[in-house]
Amino acid sequence: MEIREVNEKDIEKIAMIEKACFPKEEAATYQEFLARYQSFKECFLVACQDHQIIGFINGCTTNQPCLPDELYHDSSLHQKDGAYQTVFGLDVLPQYQRQGVAAALLNAFIDLAKKRHKKGMILTCKDHLIHYYQKFGFVHQGVSVSCHGGAKWNDMLLEFEEL
Repeated sequence: MEIREVNEKDIEKIAMIEKACFPKEEAATYQEFLARYQSFKECFLVACQDHQIIGFINGCTTNQPCLPDELYHDSSLHQKDGAYQTVFGLDVLPQYQRQGVAAALLNAFIDLAKKRHKKGMILTCKDHLIHYYQKFGFVHQGVSVSCHGGAKWNDMLLEFEEL
């Protein structure tokens, strides 16, 4: 498996993977991914196997240690030099799940954020994923104010140690 930066021709496949992994109400569209790519392509990684994209991770950067719903839908809110890397989505095709792909993507994204001297990483997740993210050092901050897709979300924060 290879993890690499995204390119524009990957966006269609990314949108297809998102559609396979999230309910319609929560899934970003091709147009939303294209807008994100145009605003913060440096904040996308894809996992490939046999030259095929099997998963991805993406998110913008912001100065606040929280992830309001507006960030998902308005890529102009990306702050290139923001202190916190967000995670909008960590998606792996169903047939490749439970094989370490998501962990490899998340670890690579954490490493990238640290190299860029971010203070930490933030994401929201559903109840059943709290424990998964805690294994990477994320701390549960409580139930999120997010109502993205009409679902209940939890705020998770990973603070990086100062070097």
